[in-house]
Amino acid sequence: MKTYTSVCPYDCPDACGLVVSVDDGRVVSVAGDGAHPFTRGTLCPKMAHYERTVHSPRRLTTPLKRTGPKGSGQFAPISWDQALAEIAERWKAIIADCGAEAILPYSYAGTMGIVQHDALHGLFYRLGASELDRTICAPAKGQGFKDVMGSTMPTAPQEAQDSDCIFLWSLHMVATNIHFRHDVEAARRKGAVVWCIDTYRHKTADLADHFVAVRPGTDGALVLGMMYVLDRDGLADEAFLAANVLGWDELKVQVLPKYTPEAVQAITGVPAATVVALAQAYGQARAPFIRLGSGQSRYRNGAMTTRLITCLPAVVGAWGKKGAGLLTSASASKAYNKEIVTHSDWKQPGKRIVNMCCLGQALTEDDSIRSLFVYSSNPACTAPDQNQVLKGLCRDDLFTVVHERFMTDTARYADIVLPATTSLEHDDAYYSYGNYTIQCGYAAIPPVGQSRSNWRIACDLAHALGIDDEFYNRSERDLVEALAASTTKWPLPVDRQRLLQGLPTPLPLPDDYQTRFGTPSGKIEIRNEALAQPLPDYMPLAEDDGTLAFVNGPDMRILDSSFNERDELTAGHIMDLFVHPDDAARYGLTEGQTVTLANERGQADFTVVISDRTVPGQVVSEGVWWRERVKGQGASVNVLTSQRLTDEGAGSTFYDVRVHLTSKNT
Repeated sequence: MKTYTSVCPYDCPDACGLVVSVDDGRVVSVAGDGAHPFTRGTLCPKMAHYERTVHSPRRLTTPLKRTGPKGSGQFAPISWDQALAEIAERWKAIIADCGAEAILPYSYAGTMGIVQHDALHGLFYRLGASELDRTICAPAKGQGFKDVMGSTMPTAPQEAQDSDCIFLWSLHMVATNIHFRHDVEAARRKGAVVWCIDTYRHKTADLADHFVAVRPGTDGALVLGMMYVLDRDGLADEAFLAANVLGWDELKVQVLPKYTPEAVQAITGVPAATVVALAQAYGQARAPFIRLGSGQSRYRNGAMTTRLITCLPAVVGAWGKKGAGLLTSASASKAYNKEIVTHSDWKQPGKRIVNMCCLGQALTEDDSIRSLFVYSSNPACTAPDQNQVLKGLCRDDLFTVVHERFMTDTARYADIVLPATTSLEHDDAYYSYGNYTIQCGYAAIPPVGQSRSNWRIACDLAHALGIDDEFYNRSERDLVEALAASTTKWPLPVDRQRLLQGLPTPLPLPDDYQTRFGTPSGKIEIRNEALAQPLPDYMPLAEDDGTLAFVNGPDMRILDSSFNERDELTAGHIMDLFVHPDDAARYGLTEGQTVTLANERGQADFTVVISDRTVPGQVVSEGVWWRERVKGQGASVNVLTSQRLTDEGAGSTFYDVRVHLTSKNT
């Protein structure tokens, strides 16, 4: 038996440290690494038995070629030589007939390691293929923070241990950021009070001292109401604002008078007394800390909402105080020079850019995309407007290649399926976007079956296409070592020896990192003259057709569509729908009844759970499920979501959804 240190590769802010036990080339157990400075030896339920994913009987172990209709899942095994030769032949013909822009890569964060995540970017740049704008997660959140703080480093999560008032804002912590609970509980043992603000009362809210339910997309108005009270009650830090902030005086005069607690109640559904209590708790705290999730950014006003929340610490002078601040996403990725792998210098000017949130439109509005190469993603399940995506994937003239570990919804529509490795079968360099830790992870076992890594595929395809470049003769270990060497760009020395040993490596932070404001003015910019709207203000959502708001939250058992392969995680309680008792009575619903949610994009079936976890006028489901897991016609939640984009950042609007509800009794 041998043990190896490794890293969780999934799209989660924690990037857990792992201890992997291997016997005779097989992973027998996975445990948390107690030496990791943030994850501290614990794992979420998904990763606690990662060996069940690595050695799942569902693993794809050989290349496959489609033998039946697209979507049927009918395939026959072929060799790697056959697969690569066919891909190269088809691409060469497409390039000759239509140009390289007729080829579109589609990938996201199926792995967060830099080598594997970015492995194929350079190849598609070099070919001159269409470029993918990878914005499906939360770019509006990042842009909203940047609009106020520029390149300022967000607060480290461990700071929260010294806070006396923690706001978990639009964050289902136990589903998406479970290790931050260590810091929250450490603060609570010292007397901190925890507030949770979200659209429904999930299991994280149950852990808070106070829960505030806000109507979807109205968080910005709630912030402005808090600011109104902070100013009215003399809780703003006027000395800090005068010395470090642009635009506070203008905001007070031009914007805040509209947002009295009573006006905010009408917009948000939050009682006026609660608006006051929120503001006073925040303003009277010695060291208020906001951990901001991403849910608030997945609306048409997502960037503006985040921008407003980002202003709050400035109003009370929280920056620079021990235990205080704001964490959106950590800047750990900046430790590496990603260009070592990405090769954006190979980009060819003027190439078409396709937003990944609009894949359905790109594949159906014209036929200029003739080939789709999908890796580290499952758009048939996770992309918005699922019916449009599936319609596009069904095109007979679209040559689709999918590099995957399992027969996902997307793989079922492929012409060629290539088996992919898991993170324990290849080398990579990782970072966290929820804390300041980086780590290298090395192969602990040989590839399962004939699976190959993203980097191996990039090299294989380059050679098959006749691209002769030394870059594609490098090994994964070469790239990992080069990335580790590039950490000299971090402001303070990084322990590269520890990093190369595969151990969790903390990134040292400058003493003044929270007061080194990375904006053009050198100050916090509540007023940002570079923006079309220099002063922030609440942006109401245009009312869509639909009698109910629909929110799809994260499920603790899966991550986006990952882990759907595990039967023990997906058993029961799939496509449940929380319906408030008032709405259940209005629609004549009973517990366990099947209902259909529908809008102009499609419809899906759910099982009713009557619960006060939601509020009247809003229904909630959790999880993004493979079609084989759901009832009815196999439609998952993304038949209901829209391809429209956020106000800034061109991000997804997954939570900006309204629906009609029907049942046998209506």
